[in-house]
Amino acid sequence: MRILFVDIDTLRPDHMSCYGYQRRTTPNLDRIAREGVRFTNYYCSDAPCLPSRAALVSGMFGIRNGAVGHGGTAGDRKLTGATRDFKDPVDVGNFHNIFRRAGLYTVSVSTFPERHSSMWFSAGFNETYNVGKSGNESGEEVLPYALDWLRRNRDRSDWFLHFHIWDPHTPYRAPLSFGEPFAQDPLPDWITPEVLQQHIHHTGPHSISEINMFDDAENPATPRHPGKATDMAGLRRIIDGYDTGVLYADFIVGKLFQELEDQGIYDDTYIIVTSDHGENLGELGLYAEHGTADGITCRIPMLIKGPGIRAGHVDGDLHYSLDACPTAAQLLGVAANPQWDGVSYAPALTEGASCGRDHLILSQMAHVCQRSVRFDDYIYIRTYHCGFHLFDKEMLFNLKEDPHEQHNLAAQHPELCQKAAAMLLDWHDEAMMKNGDGVDPMWTVLKEGGPFHTWGALPAYIERLEKTGRADGAQKLREKYLKS
Repeated sequence: MRILFVDIDTLRPDHMSCYGYQRRTTPNLDRIAREGVRFTNYYCSDAPCLPSRAALVSGMFGIRNGAVGHGGTAGDRKLTGATRDFKDPVDVGNFHNIFRRAGLYTVSVSTFPERHSSMWFSAGFNETYNVGKSGNESGEEVLPYALDWLRRNRDRSDWFLHFHIWDPHTPYRAPLSFGEPFAQDPLPDWITPEVLQQHIHHTGPHSISEINMFDDAENPATPRHPGKATDMAGLRRIIDGYDTGVLYADFIVGKLFQELEDQGIYDDTYIIVTSDHGENLGELGLYAEHGTADGITCRIPMLIKGPGIRAGHVDGDLHYSLDACPTAAQLLGVAANPQWDGVSYAPALTEGASCGRDHLILSQMAHVCQRSVRFDDYIYIRTYHCGFHLFDKEMLFNLKEDPHEQHNLAAQHPELCQKAAAMLLDWHDEAMMKNGDGVDPMWTVLKEGGPFHTWGALPAYIERLEKTGRADGAQKLREKYLKS
């Protein structure tokens, strides 16, 4: 058995042509969607990068594994404590070790562990390759490592290869030599000039007025990535920069597929394509960042093809990325780990059966502190720290009618907010009962100064807001966070 796990950072499904996007951004991945199963309601439980992969690899929600942020105590997993054996059971029972326990030789080509000081990610791999730029590299720098490994091991038939690239991730870094493939394509029509003007007055980091988090600085090394936008031409630069990154990632991955074809093993190789999180591109007023617990940031693609996998099947059920642990274990005949929070969706892959959940709980603690409930056609977002965006405490969006989350329905539908809040409370109680240590890492984040990406930034940002015509936002932030 050969398994290629393609991990494309910051890949939002609705900007992929196989998910219906009007731009042809993913011609190579479209093939995988045709040949296998495409999941349309697949979510990371915890966003962004570090928390998402911690949940996937551990098979546990961030509230349980502890890694929910990008810094401070919550940037690390919780210590297992008194139940830790000679080896940590979290690592022994992790996602990658499922494949090794099934007899596969496991390999990773990724800079994620070094970027986030998260070396637990490498547990279970026989070999790891690190390009050495901590996530600042582009796909053409990563590809040769994977191609070389495949060519040196062409006689092996028992491998799991994790291939990770960052190209759609901010800052948008596709080489200029790749051209401007979408220059003649229309922009998404939901951001009208009127909506753009509203966004220009938005308060908060990564708004369209300060895409570089708290200012509008630009880096000559990443010319596709703007510092701000003031008109529709500037908006195009943002959208085209992201979409070009997606197309470039697809181009790089297509080289791997071609190598499998050249070796005559493509048809027999299982290929899994997914991501860690999506990307705000105007939703909730954020641009070029994955800074919320909304439907855009937390929804991710999942494509799986291979022998025995239903071809051309579309699964619309709700699933978490951490459900991959029990799914892989079931398909490979490996014993499940009792610590996992996931539910197997193996029957969806082999039989097309419905085996999803009725709701999901989504979390973000790196840019804001939010927990959300994805249920029916809705997402309910509860904010504990707004990350300086001045979000309402409760937000409710109908994702079917309002996929870009422009109309907060919380005031009109208190009964739905109450329903979702009860789901969130039940989930929290269950998770805390499993924890044993009585610690919710979200409260650790709040106690240590709030989300990592807000640390120390407020005084200078308030001054910037006042100088750029947003004094009202500056005053609200001053009243909210600088009370004596």
